[in-house]
Amino acid sequence: MTILARNEILRLVKEGKIKIKPFKKSQVGPGSIDLHLGDTFRVFKKLHGTFHVKDGVDHKEITKFVKVKKGEYFLIMPGEMVHGVTRETISLPNNLAGWIEGRSTFARVGLLTHLSSGYIHPGTANKTVLEIANLSPIPLAVYPGTRICHFILEEVRGKALYRGKFHKQTRP
Repeated sequence: MTILARNEILRLVKEGKIKIKPFKKSQVGPGSIDLHLGDTFRVFKKLHGTFHVKDGVDHKEITKFVKVKKGEYFLIMPGEMVHGVTRETISLPNNLAGWIEGRSTFARVGLLTHLSSGYIHPGTANKTVLEIANLSPIPLAVYPGTRICHFILEEVRGKALYRGKFHKQTRP
C-alpha cells in the first residue's frame, strides 16, 4: 500500500479525482489532509438498563442529535464519548481509500478523535463521523472549525466502491 504525498494529493484534487468541499490547499500537509470539526454531534442519552449490542444495532436508539450555534463550543465531560462529524464532505474514486488519525496536539490534552472506525472505503462520498472521547480528568470544550484530524490516503489494488449503510452520510 502506498500513502499519497502532498504533491499527489494536490494533483488528484486539481484533476477532480478527489473531491473535498470545502477545501483549501493549506489543509494538505506532507502526507495527509487536515479536516475540520463540524457543528453537529450525537450524544448518548442518559438511560438506565442495558442496551444489547448485536447485528442490526441502531445507534440512534441511544443517542440524540445536537447542533452547536455559530461561535459557541461543545463541552465533552471526562470519560464521555460523542459522535462528531467533519465539516468537509469527501468523495474518493474507486482506487483510493484512507483513514483518519487524531492530532497529537489534542491527544496530549486527553482528546481522542476516533476510537475504532477510522477507515474510509474506496468510493466513499460523505462527511466522516468522528468518535470523539475525553480521556482527561477535566471538561474539554471543542470548537466547530478546528482542524480536528488528519486524513491519510492510500492506493487500492483493484477497484471497489463503498455503498454500505453510511454511504452519503452528512450527520453523525
